[in-house]
Amino acid sequence: MINIPKGTKDVLPSDAYKWHFVENTARRIAALYNLKEIRTPVFEHTELFLRGVGDTTDIVNKEMYTFLDKGERSITLKPEGTAGVVRSFIENGLAGGVLPLKMYYITPVFRYERPQAGRLREHHQFGVELFGGKGPETDAEVILLARDYIWALGVENVELNLNSIGCKHCRPKFNEALKEYLRPHLSEMCPTCNARFEKNPLRILDCKEETCSKINAGAPKTADFLCDECREHFEKLKAILDSCGVRYTVNPKLVRGLDYYSKTVFEFISTDIGSQGTVLGGGRYDTLIENLGGPSVPAVGFGSGIERMLLVLENTGKTIPQEPPLGAYVAGLDEEGRRAAFALANELRGEGVSADTDHASRSVKAQFKYAGKIGARFVVVIGSDELRSGEYTVKDMADSSSVSIEAGKVAAYLKEKLQ
Repeated sequence: MINIPKGTKDVLPSDAYKWHFVENTARRIAALYNLKEIRTPVFEHTELFLRGVGDTTDIVNKEMYTFLDKGERSITLKPEGTAGVVRSFIENGLAGGVLPLKMYYITPVFRYERPQAGRLREHHQFGVELFGGKGPETDAEVILLARDYIWALGVENVELNLNSIGCKHCRPKFNEALKEYLRPHLSEMCPTCNARFEKNPLRILDCKEETCSKINAGAPKTADFLCDECREHFEKLKAILDSCGVRYTVNPKLVRGLDYYSKTVFEFISTDIGSQGTVLGGGRYDTLIENLGGPSVPAVGFGSGIERMLLVLENTGKTIPQEPPLGAYVAGLDEEGRRAAFALANELRGEGVSADTDHASRSVKAQFKYAGKIGARFVVVIGSDELRSGEYTVKDMADSSSVSIEAGKVAAYLKEKLQ
């Protein structure tokens, strides 16, 4: 037997309704905020992620699924959603359209890492990207959308962490101060932090190694080095969130794991899934579009793992609503009845009533048992007697009551009952 690859997971028919709940909730909340869906390829040229995500990130250094195709081109399965959306924005000239452009996606992403709670090597993200909004109200809208999405799922024990990591004008001063603080401690820190020291010292603050975390506790704070523009942007953002009743914690160590962020970064953290508690994270990335060859267009967005959300719902005992049951199972009592049952099932579907019928030559008793197992609300019984009389027996499986309905009126009867 060939087994499923490590770090991947089947979504079985019995569990698909859980995914539909999360995905449909994401689409509904996105529509409330006037976002339109964008779909980009599962793989892109590797250079896109090297330039976009950043060559000092764990994603690029350790986690990308990269291969040469038959044309000897380096191709990578997308490890995150933003870079592909930016590539599409540039390539399709969307900057020449109406801005701001507000988009969302639901996509698989691929990272070669140790599988952990809610994070697989193939996992799925709901992401939001808003291009063309420069002011802090844009950041606030994305954060509010994220909050509404989390609330709509019924997730309660989450905390919003917020920080500003500055921009290309003020971050160099912070980087120098951070390097000056860290330099005496480098011999105690992990190899990854040492490698980041020269290229991107800010990312050292994101290290989860215990020794590094203790050292980072005394590091300078980005907030103390913000330029006037970044400071004003952050203060206005907090004021907007305050006015909207959004509770948050300013976390000076929050930097996020991707190189393209600037100014605002944020995370929603759950206390219900242990140490890997981030269920949604994002921020502003005003220079990414330009860095990838496009025009200078500010942007802000977030990504949220669907598996993580499902894990939170499971751990908190939340009941995910089941999808509507099958409307009707049409049972044929004999050969003539089976043909009529097949035809009626087809007619019911045409009228918008979900329907099924026998495909295994079951006995009448077995058909009723099967109808119960698949959760059919009604069973329509057709045999030679029913065909002669022109009336079919319709049984309500909820209370076991039965009525006789004219053959031509069965669809209308079921539609009314199933409303």
